[in-house]
Amino acid sequence: MKTISILGSTGSIGTQTLDVISRHPGDFSVVALTAGTNIDLLEKQIRMFRPAVAAVADEEKAQELRLRLKDMEIRILSGMDGMIEAVTLPQTDIVVTAVVGMIGIRPTLEAIRAGKDIALANKETLVTAGHLVMKEAADRGVQILPVDSEHSAIFQSLQGSRRSQIRRILLTASGGPFRGKTRSELGTVTLADALHHPNWVMGKKITIDSATMVNKGLEVIEAKWLFDVEPDQIQILVHPQSVVHSAVEFADNAVIAQLGTPDMRLPIQYALFYPERKPLGTEPLDLFSVRDLSFEKPDLDTFRGPAFAYEAIRTGGSMPTVMNAANEKAVDLFLHEKIGFWEIYDIIEECMSRHKVIAHPQLEDILETEKETYRYIESRWKH
Repeated sequence: MKTISILGSTGSIGTQTLDVISRHPGDFSVVALTAGTNIDLLEKQIRMFRPAVAAVADEEKAQELRLRLKDMEIRILSGMDGMIEAVTLPQTDIVVTAVVGMIGIRPTLEAIRAGKDIALANKETLVTAGHLVMKEAADRGVQILPVDSEHSAIFQSLQGSRRSQIRRILLTASGGPFRGKTRSELGTVTLADALHHPNWVMGKKITIDSATMVNKGLEVIEAKWLFDVEPDQIQILVHPQSVVHSAVEFADNAVIAQLGTPDMRLPIQYALFYPERKPLGTEPLDLFSVRDLSFEKPDLDTFRGPAFAYEAIRTGGSMPTVMNAANEKAVDLFLHEKIGFWEIYDIIEECMSRHKVIAHPQLEDILETEKETYRYIESRWKH
């Protein structure tokens, strides 16, 4: 039986992870759950999965949760220290990092240092601190198991092959809700338009990132660190059907891809059971009903997210942190309808253009760069 701690259990990936666990009684034990402020859902999860520890963002919420759960034997922790303790428990085998944002970096690093395998769904960890995370994982003999559908597909396609044989990674993108739209059309889209993804059910932030294609840019940076390739070896393909989740082209021209229905539970389960496969109990892929699989070159002049990411990773150092932090803040402003869709790109571009790069940032440099980027945006875009 594997013992699991989940960082961000009330979000989209966290809830789907618990769904996967519930489909395999006897295979997993949940020892810790962490959440931000949604203690209503967290309480339900605790009563169902009975972890030894739970953690929330602030002490006030933690105290309320303690009162609600006074009939149970459970430790309720709070803040960053609480999250770190929850993911470094001695009995934990694997940590699912399902939290959104750079708040996931420190607990992920601490979990690695404690020797825990990582089922990684937190993009920011590798985007901003990939050089630190991958070195720590290698030094500790820890597995980083990708949960993103695209990176899981690449990981699966590489089974049985050496990474030195990779020619290119073919990173697929759905194109999001605005595929085919022009710059002028993007100037009038609404928040509701951007949140209506054609294929995937995801959290709000990642859905907006899909609409801007910033998400695909962040995945390019992740892929660089996960699979030890150069940015020029990563090609983005728009694949509207979201059936081919990504592929690898090898030195002999062979292309191996992973296909499946657009369901995040498949990559989650693969990471949890790796290297085994188990029945998922969901609808299988029916290629007869799919019929057509099409691929297009992305319009990177209109959807500028990948261009920013390629620039950031080629520059290196602290630049990916600036890109990521600027996007996080810009998306938050857009979600609160304080800026237009196109201004997300403007904010990222301006923040990157003014940044003085730190060549070899440590964790504190990364976190301070994030704060500086936030402060600049707050002073520049006052609404």
